[in-house]
Amino acid sequence: MKQSLQIRLGQQLTMTPQLQQAIRLLQLSSLDLQTEIQQALDSNLMLEVAEDVEARSDEAALSVKEPQEAAAERNDHDSDIEHEAASVQNERENIPDELPVDSDWQDVYDGSSSYSAGDPDSQRDLFENQADSEDGLREHLSWQANLSRFSERDAAIAEAIIDAIREDGYLGCSLEDIQATLPPDWEVEADEIEVVLHRIQRFDPVGVAARDPQEALLIQLRVLDLDSPWQEKARELVEKHLDLLVNRQYAQLMRRIKLSEEELKAVITLIQGLDPRPGSQFSAQRAQYVIPDVYVRKVRGVWRVELNRETAPKIRINNYYASLVRRADNSADNTTLRNHLQEARWFLKSLQSRNETLVKVANCIVKHQQGFLEQGEEAMQPLVLREVAEEVDMHESTISRITTQKYMHTPRGTFEFKYFFSSHVQTADGGECSATAIRARIRRLIAAEDARRPLSDSKLAEILRDEGINVARRTVAKYREAMSIASSTERKRLA
Repeated sequence: MKQSLQIRLGQQLTMTPQLQQAIRLLQLSSLDLQTEIQQALDSNLMLEVAEDVEARSDEAALSVKEPQEAAAERNDHDSDIEHEAASVQNERENIPDELPVDSDWQDVYDGSSSYSAGDPDSQRDLFENQADSEDGLREHLSWQANLSRFSERDAAIAEAIIDAIREDGYLGCSLEDIQATLPPDWEVEADEIEVVLHRIQRFDPVGVAARDPQEALLIQLRVLDLDSPWQEKARELVEKHLDLLVNRQYAQLMRRIKLSEEELKAVITLIQGLDPRPGSQFSAQRAQYVIPDVYVRKVRGVWRVELNRETAPKIRINNYYASLVRRADNSADNTTLRNHLQEARWFLKSLQSRNETLVKVANCIVKHQQGFLEQGEEAMQPLVLREVAEEVDMHESTISRITTQKYMHTPRGTFEFKYFFSSHVQTADGGECSATAIRARIRRLIAAEDARRPLSDSKLAEILRDEGINVARRTVAKYREAMSIASSTERKRLA
């Protein structure tokens, strides 16, 4: 095989570190951006928070005086010092044996704590800095078990039962499995475990440790007052005819338990007030709060986009450290300072580019979706990433990055940028209708339907076609399921 040299001419895109950093900042959410900025502040000595610089500049400005003013202040200051020294010397010569005080010991120490009392007029919340802790379901049940008068044997059984309870509140294993976890020499019978189980099932929340939804509902019905209306009928319905209630077979239910339609409605209302999953209220998940990246407001009839400056601290280059960089010096310290200065400039430029792109894309979205801002979801216009990319003269991948995990605060709520992008459906007159607008229309039709005769997917598709929106039945079903709306059979109710 013969070796040879060849010359080729070609183009190749190289990702420089600056470009990689700019792309990474584009796709960061507001919380991740704050973390990135803090890391940059910790690692780069050239960067600092702008508020600190402004405070120091204000102090420096206050300290700058005219020579005549400074001399006059020094003379006044010297005379004040001499006068104060003479007063102190005079007080030292006339100190009495006992000094009068304006407070008693009882005013400072009340005997209730080992430290002096604070300001009685202070309105500070004593629990302000304490962590917000929420106990889980097992901790809540264990706390109640410790307050109950269990014997040592029953307390161990109760602990084994509580450990077997799932997060939804149901018992996760059989009584035989719980029996196997107890010491064999105790010879615990299944009846003993059942007795302790019944006591735990009446803990808060009532119905916990049930084995299925039917048992949970029955336990909650048993603890109601005996004079509660329709309690007996509700117990009969749950115990014997729960499957008919689940399948919305109301006519058959009325024949089985011999109730009129109004009476059956009252029984169902009582059952709907119960909780079939008692452990759901102790979910360990916490609410996630969203910080908007931009604000959209209508000012003098025009929609304006404003960047949320509070999502990230204002940073700038430290002028003092930047002045230490010497051009002709190649020492290690000067090279470090020069590198930090260059990295700081790149970082600030990437931040500025991110903010400009964010506002530019937000303005483009607001321009296309003014109907949504003024009229609601049904006026949403179809929009895709390619249209925005062409309008702002950027690549479609850049638009995808800048619209991911970015939020816009509008008078109608806070939405992710991605929410304003949706596919379109052809209308009868040759126009286009947004999928978001179709979903909003389906939701409104279902909200206004007759509960006795809910609208089926075919009927919804027919109504939309009459309005000029050509959509198939399976498309309606897909949109309905995406909105977590039950089928027409499951939505059937008594009037």
